[in-house]
Amino acid sequence: MDWLLSVTDHIVEFVPSQQKSKDGTNMEIMVTKQRKDLLVNIPGLRKLDTLLIDTLDNFGEEQEFWYVSKNDDPENESSRREGKWWHPKVKVPPNGLSETSRKWLLSEKEAVSQVLKAAMAINASVLSEIEVPESYIDSLPKNGRSSLGDSIYKSITVEYFDPANFLSSMDLSTEHKVLDLKNRIEASIIIWKRKMHHKEGKSSWGSAVSIEKRELFEERVETILHLLKYRFPGLPQSSLDISKIQDNKDIGHAILESYSRIIESLAFSILSRIEDVLHADSLAQSSSSNSDDDATRLSSAETPTLLDFMGWGIDPLKRSSIDMENLFKVDSDKKTSKPPVSPTPRPPIPELSDN
Repeated sequence: MDWLLSVTDHIVEFVPSQQKSKDGTNMEIMVTKQRKDLLVNIPGLRKLDTLLIDTLDNFGEEQEFWYVSKNDDPENESSRREGKWWHPKVKVPPNGLSETSRKWLLSEKEAVSQVLKAAMAINASVLSEIEVPESYIDSLPKNGRSSLGDSIYKSITVEYFDPANFLSSMDLSTEHKVLDLKNRIEASIIIWKRKMHHKEGKSSWGSAVSIEKRELFEERVETILHLLKYRFPGLPQSSLDISKIQDNKDIGHAILESYSRIIESLAFSILSRIEDVLHADSLAQSSSSNSDDDATRLSSAETPTLLDFMGWGIDPLKRSSIDMENLFKVDSDKKTSKPPVSPTPRPPIPELSDN
């Protein structure tokens, strides 16, 4: 990594500095310094990289879970229909993980989640600084409404807008549909920003829309875009991102974007594997709990209780049909009956002498 990132030490910018001459006077000169975005983000990415490597090393030790190859798992045929069926299947003890292992996994999950968020933030920041290529702009429709479609456009321009309700009303069942929505929103944002910046003729929102409302609608779609990125962190790159990466000519931006994207991908993979283990643990705990409940019910059904001996276990509907006179008769018989005669005691057994 030192060799791969060494080129960033030579991507510099001029900054003013003070220099003292031989006669004692101070003069301002321009000196070179590593470019600000590289100076801030490269050490941060190195630290995130180290955290992920340490996390992987921690999993190298013996754990309470293990993996079974899909070819060796008899349940593989039924699980092929589920997501990630090509991954090795996680196995945990019958009663699930211990409390110590579960807490450790949750702490590792939280740490990796923070790394993922940081890498995503750096990647998004770098992509926002890369200039939009002309080839992408030429492929855009004439207005934002054409890019979004009538239904999405109407949902965004309502008076009371809720991003969560908007996303819940959209069909996001597949990765392709989520990516298509992201492409539409990003294209509309580029169109509206260009029209506002260049003030080209009639607005795509219509002549009756004020600048304030236009900015409000643009803010809404940007909010939706941020929600999509954080709700679907493993989403493939959009058309705008791919176009920026392909046409980018800035080496510093290229290094930051690729490095942050690799860390983001690795963090997402580790997080997915941790969630697989926690899911298997949850299933094992549920199965163990159900087995204990079944055993408890069976034992309680087979073992007679005090209520059964006292006759209180009779069903209420059946109890109401019993003749009350019979109950009184039984009680009267118990009162008049004599106590049982004790049997004649046996004679004591004579003790054996030592002789």
